[in-house]
Amino acid sequence: MDSKVIKGKAIPRGKFPHVKQVGDFIYVSGTSSRRPDNSFEGVEVDEFGTTNLDIKKQTKAVIENIRDILQEVGADLSDIVDVTSFLVNMNDFGGYNKVYAEYFDYNGPTRTTVAVHQLPHPHLLIEIKVVAYKPKS
Repeated sequence: MDSKVIKGKAIPRGKFPHVKQVGDFIYVSGTSSRRPDNSFEGVEVDEFGTTNLDIKKQTKAVIENIRDILQEVGADLSDIVDVTSFLVNMNDFGGYNKVYAEYFDYNGPTRTTVAVHQLPHPHLLIEIKVVAYKPKS
């Protein structure tokens, strides 16, 4: 087993790795749109404190973060076999699903999407964890 915290990505908010390889399987921990500087993609706050959260931008950032993590261990999005997505509000399902479909189709991974009460930061609308399969050479 090999665990990694990826340099250049947001540091996990707990004692866990971004990714763990077990044989030919790769497990990516729940990933958000958080950037290395602890800001979030898909979040705009104006001078009055009004917050605008964008599920499409957050979903794209999450999938791109997962891609980056997988590439660090020699895999890519095409190696994902299972996706679990956590949405704070199921009213965001349409926007999330639209962006998701830009990356995956019916030949892609299996998927489960669940509603959760909240995620580790109030600006987060989505978190995704994946399992990938990449046979070692």
